[in-house]
Amino acid sequence: MTITQLEYIIAVENLRNFVQAAESCFVTQPTLSMQIQKLEDELGVKIFDRSRQPVVTTQIGAEIIQQARITVAEFSKIKEVVNSGKNEVSGEIRLGVIPTIAPYLLPLFLSSFLEEYPKLELKIKELTTERIIQALKNDDLDIGLLATPLQQPNIIEHHIFYEELVLYVSKQNALYQKEYALSEDIDPKELWLLEEGHCLRSQIENLCELKRKTIGFGQFEYQAGSLETLRKMVERNQGITILPELATLDFEEKHKGLIRQFASPAPVREVSLVAHKNFAKTAVLNALKKSILASLPESIKNTKPRSVIQIKE
Repeated sequence: MTITQLEYIIAVENLRNFVQAAESCFVTQPTLSMQIQKLEDELGVKIFDRSRQPVVTTQIGAEIIQQARITVAEFSKIKEVVNSGKNEVSGEIRLGVIPTIAPYLLPLFLSSFLEEYPKLELKIKELTTERIIQALKNDDLDIGLLATPLQQPNIIEHHIFYEELVLYVSKQNALYQKEYALSEDIDPKELWLLEEGHCLRSQIENLCELKRKTIGFGQFEYQAGSLETLRKMVERNQGITILPELATLDFEEKHKGLIRQFASPAPVREVSLVAHKNFAKTAVLNALKKSILASLPESIKNTKPRSVIQIKE
């Protein structure tokens, strides 16, 4: 049994196709098939049912692959431990970022980060919090960049910064006349929210103590997939939405005029890098954190954890 054979069966499990798995492993399909056959012969069991398309993993095969993932992950950490000891930032890193952070934070630090660490190959996916957590547990991602606290077993959180949540209000809304607002000032029927699955939505529901049945505009209900859509709904229609501070940094003056602060203590969300407890590339985590902090405006760097909004279960 070899590590290569374990990598091959993991690839087939992921892609459900021998040809595609071989391409992903940079070998020919006969080579991959032969090595998997040798592994099955050695173990005396069938890992895959080849008679079905797409390929189906047998019951015992699923258990073998689950253990193979752990074995391959642990094996790869030998080099990671060495590089970490040398404080070297190199190799491939798979980073998952939530949609309410990615378009606002990544442009601030990404170019300088990659320029500073040319030996690093960064692969980024924009995913919801739930999918990032699952991918970390399955070893499909190395690091997540998202809102915390998560309170997840085996997931370690590395806090980076806090950012205020602010109101974005139409000129027709009563809150437009206020300098500061309280969460109880918000009429749930006038509040535009992201669709289910976004952690920012659940944080806002917590902040405003909302029940899902109270949210909406009565005759018309719309759940957006991005903060930019919510902005335009407020600007061109009515109502209000709640935005993280990073999303407002490049606003034009006319749009800044629609921002209203919460009364003190203003609600904030905590942003962190997270990784599985077995993740060994601490040098990469530290480099990412340092680069992100260096890119932030002073107003966000100095934000204190006054009233951290929890992520609703």
